[in-house]
Amino acid sequence: MSAKVAFIGLGVMGFPMAGHLRAKGYDVIVYNRTASKAQEWAAKHGGRTAPTPAAAAKECDFVMTMVGNDNDVIDVILGKDGALAGTKKGAVIVDHTTASAGVARKVFEAAKAKGVDFIDAPVSGGQAGAENGKLTVMCGGEAAPFERAKPVMDSYARAVTLLGAAGAGQLTKMVNQICIAGLVQGLSEGIAFAEKAGLDVNQVLDVISKGAAQSWQMENRGKTMHERKFNFGFAVDWMRKDLGICLEEAKRNGSKLPITQVILGYYDEISKGGGSRYDTSSLITRL
Repeated sequence: MSAKVAFIGLGVMGFPMAGHLRAKGYDVIVYNRTASKAQEWAAKHGGRTAPTPAAAAKECDFVMTMVGNDNDVIDVILGKDGALAGTKKGAVIVDHTTASAGVARKVFEAAKAKGVDFIDAPVSGGQAGAENGKLTVMCGGEAAPFERAKPVMDSYARAVTLLGAAGAGQLTKMVNQICIAGLVQGLSEGIAFAEKAGLDVNQVLDVISKGAAQSWQMENRGKTMHERKFNFGFAVDWMRKDLGICLEEAKRNGSKLPITQVILGYYDEISKGGGSRYDTSSLITRL
């Protein structure tokens, strides 16, 4: 008999991720704050819906959450009708939200007190990765529940890795976002420079992508940045939230993030200028 899985949060990431679980044969029940989205998912994939996170989690072996921020995580997991209220002992809650390490540790402790395991498991790969089942999942928590939950996460991932204790997944996602921000700013400056220099930008990108400057961002966003196309899913306001989390954590651990601080300011400019829903490659617009 296949495991029962609850999936809470059916946004641009959660909707296809839950779909992959159904495709793999899991018995899936979904909850979304906008109930029509859950009904749409059930009509498409044949699963069931629940009226609250607690109701979704009831009797499930695994409870996956994918929501917006720290407050949403607290609400859907620890709230009055949150998932933990309905989760049975021995089940595993896996949170795919990009949130703070502090919230991950708080939920881990609350779950532990009720005999429930918790894994913080933010993802990288964006909307395309979710739709294609090719996400990279960065996990924090204990080894035994991670091993139980990994086959479930494998349904929508190409890599699922345990990186340490509770919070380690979120900390690793922060490293990911810090690196991406710097890469996109460097790519923006390089492309803008090539344009001003009168070079054939697409040809330049073809050439330098064969050398040391190569990156996923260059391969997947370089030419579209030159064309000023910014409709590839991961929105500026989401990156602003993520980089804010990085800077808060840096204050706590004493690390220095001067470039990240500057780039967050650039994203703030783009958002205020009407580009809040552009994807993160829109950094080039402020040049």
